[in-house]
Amino acid sequence: MMGVLNIPKLPLCSPVSLPKQSRPFVSIKASSESSNSQANPASTRAKEEQKPSFASSSTVTTFAPPPNFKPPEPKRFAVRPDKTWDIVGAALALFFRWGTGVFVSGYSASLVSENEIPPGQYCLELGGSKVKETSKIGPRPEKPIEIYEFESCPFCRKVREIVAVLDIDVLFYPCPKNGPNFRPKVAQMGGKQLFPYMVDPNTGVSMYESDEIIKYLVGKYGDGSVPLMLSLGLLTTLTAGFAMIGRMGKGSSYTPSKLPPKPLVIWSYEGSPFCKIVREVLVELELPHIQRSCARGSPKRQILYEKAGHFQVPYLEDPNTGVQMFESAEIAEYLKATYAQ
Repeated sequence: MMGVLNIPKLPLCSPVSLPKQSRPFVSIKASSESSNSQANPASTRAKEEQKPSFASSSTVTTFAPPPNFKPPEPKRFAVRPDKTWDIVGAALALFFRWGTGVFVSGYSASLVSENEIPPGQYCLELGGSKVKETSKIGPRPEKPIEIYEFESCPFCRKVREIVAVLDIDVLFYPCPKNGPNFRPKVAQMGGKQLFPYMVDPNTGVSMYESDEIIKYLVGKYGDGSVPLMLSLGLLTTLTAGFAMIGRMGKGSSYTPSKLPPKPLVIWSYEGSPFCKIVREVLVELELPHIQRSCARGSPKRQILYEKAGHFQVPYLEDPNTGVQMFESAEIAEYLKATYAQ
């Protein structure tokens, strides 16, 4: 909830002292490929059905939906009354960041008549007209980019925004404070606990530093140009920090949880306040998740429309329980009921 807008002390995205004792690490790898806008939807869906795998020295836990669980019916643009201030607080980021992360690179929109959009094709409707949206995206990574980060970090937010702009799929490894799994793993891989940390399994490249990650991603999977709001240096970082005022540090501290054998799949994008409150819970519970990025102009909106019979985000697919569901408030409650200890 937004409530009173007291500016919190932002979490520091900097190195911290490492534990002296070694501990086992978990590794979740996604074998599913990212959605390719150049491919036809049937081909892309076939790729998405390839299941991620899990490797760990611990015993795999079996998960099931909460008792009497039933996915809610999607309600377009509806806000549950008890979550109004949560959404308002999350939406403040749109003001501070000028909508960065809402639109895919090269986005354009035009009003067209109803008969210009074929039946079964996703589009935004305004009155009696429909909005035709297009974008220009670069080469698609064969495997999801892997990013270690957490919500209430302005440097991490910058990287999540470019992910939305480039419309690339990412396997996020949440690294909340005191998280027992992926914070130590970053130190093991890179030598320090500094966030965000990116691994590109397609090229073998790994790196720290948000600005360097952004430059790498736009060079490899975009047109090489960094969007204005991500190229202003200190001003970019400050506004990314101000964007978190309305959520007051949510998504930064670890809540004890049970690690699932497979990463969850969330259809979302950084600019959506509804997606934000779900992402906060995913991070706090340290739940690895593949984000199918689908900002405005993304071809993946059509894929989700065909898959679920409706487009709305966030949309959760949990391969550990078989649950598929819309509605941000209910998704957050489901995650806590299923995975929190």
